[in-house]
Amino acid sequence: MTETARQITSDGDGFILADEDRQAIEHERDHYEQPQAACIEALKIVQRRHGWVPDAAIPVIAEVLGIGPASVEGVATFYSLIFRQPVGRHVILVCDSSSCFLNDYDELLEALSARLGIGLGQTTEDGRFTLLPVCCLGACDRGPALMVDDDTYGPVAPDDVATLLEGYA
Repeated sequence: MTETARQITSDGDGFILADEDRQAIEHERDHYEQPQAACIEALKIVQRRHGWVPDAAIPVIAEVLGIGPASVEGVATFYSLIFRQPVGRHVILVCDSSSCFLNDYDELLEALSARLGIGLGQTTEDGRFTLLPVCCLGACDRGPALMVDDDTYGPVAPDDVATLLEGYA
């Protein structure tokens, strides 16, 4: 193994945590009295590198934080922005809160699905987009709303979908 990546787990699952990611997780852990408090950031660090958090990463993260794997798994499955399976290069989160639902959510979802050729929970064949529901984006005054990666849009009309998606190559 190179100096930039080393295996830090002994369970034989083969997940390799890059040294800079391990150091970043340790840095986060050291900011808190309780190491569990750094769990979300640790998951985000792994997700930034891999695009998602593989099952094999859970015990590795737990080992670095000094907590049990069940604690890490609980956090990873609770937060909707931690992806537990591969996703596209761009993740589209469509808000399905009451506000957005009452403001033409169905039409927006239909336009997205038609344009991308996929439904909720699916990824385009070219791996460019994954379409996921989210219970709230905090944009209730701009419904229907959606988020592509870290960019929030709203209100989004079905006719806006094609132009909006063109910006994400």
